[in-house]
Amino acid sequence: MTVDFDGFLDGALARLHAEDRYRTFIDIERRRGDFPHARWRHPDGSERPITVWCGNDYLGMGQHPAVIAAMHDAIEAAGAGSGGTRNISGTTVFHKRLEAELADLHGKEAALLFTSAYVANDATLSTLPRLFPGLIIYSDSLNHASMIEGVRRNGGAKRIFRHNDLAHLRDLLAADDPATPKLIAFESVYSMDGDFGPIGAICDLAEEFGALTYLDEVHAVGMYGPRGGGVAERDGLMGRIDIINGTLGKAFGVMGGYIAASARMADAIRSYAPGFIFTTSLPPAIAAGAAASVAHLKTDQALRDRHQEAARVLKLRLKGLGLPIIDHGTHIVPVIVGDARHTKLLSDMLLEQFGIYVQPINYPTVPRGTERLRFTPSPVHGPDEIDRLVKAMDRLWAHCALNRAEQAG
Repeated sequence: MTVDFDGFLDGALARLHAEDRYRTFIDIERRRGDFPHARWRHPDGSERPITVWCGNDYLGMGQHPAVIAAMHDAIEAAGAGSGGTRNISGTTVFHKRLEAELADLHGKEAALLFTSAYVANDATLSTLPRLFPGLIIYSDSLNHASMIEGVRRNGGAKRIFRHNDLAHLRDLLAADDPATPKLIAFESVYSMDGDFGPIGAICDLAEEFGALTYLDEVHAVGMYGPRGGGVAERDGLMGRIDIINGTLGKAFGVMGGYIAASARMADAIRSYAPGFIFTTSLPPAIAAGAAASVAHLKTDQALRDRHQEAARVLKLRLKGLGLPIIDHGTHIVPVIVGDARHTKLLSDMLLEQFGIYVQPINYPTVPRGTERLRFTPSPVHGPDEIDRLVKAMDRLWAHCALNRAEQAG
């Protein structure tokens, strides 16, 4: 009997199309020095100018002269690739320099590089039960997919607490054996709603119940705190966090992920995590560019201030139109549409008619009925770009006859 594998694939893709959840890549060409503007290679073969409003290069550091110069210098010095895993010829002076910058950024003894923050979360969280037999991980229900996957794969016990619900977390901690190793995994900024995690209160619970703390600062590093160390630095809490996860691909504008922790913790993860051991290390040029970006942002508070101001202005103007935005005081600006078809339609019309690129966010990334457009303003989205976006959203919201409200949350 022949199995119709193609039929299975066709059916799986057809379900996504039927639910308006099929994701389409658009081909864009970024040009150095012109961000957030880019060129869109239209399916008809033409090229059109667009403004990117959904990028994660939050501060435009992917275009910064210091970052680009460091990458050029590293290519000239070391060539393209790293040549191996970290254990087998893939550790260079560039990797060590970057890890030292990151450890210093977070006030930790050590940092450990991974190829992405996803891999860092997955590899670390799935390895911890091997280091702490019987470990129970308490995970926020809205943690990123990488954290969920790491917790799922580790083979240990897990408890899921309702999002930012300290009473529920306390009940779960209190119900388990006090002698059992425990770890609380949560985020500082949750990227879909743009809300903050209660870091201090969770640290209090961790101390009360003898638990380790694992904080994902992916959407905060570079952007919060006097040196860009994240929300934990801003709030004076870095010393109370045992493991901090961060990315080099968002505010730092390059690529890669990491954890920062005690030297003993980093050494143990380095020695046991398959996601670290068996992966080719980052190219030296990537590590050099990231190190330059981290070093620069330790001193560029003005860039962080302009970023927050751009987010504040955009939220204020969208609220003035009565659009249902979520505003928890972070730099992320979600506009709730509440329907997958309309979300994709708005995204398509913004791109085709106004040259504004924002990707629709649908299930399973967010719950059904909360589909949204998520805007990520940067310091280089100026008054003209904001004005064009606000006017386009006003027209299209009316065109689609969508409801207006004061704000969604």
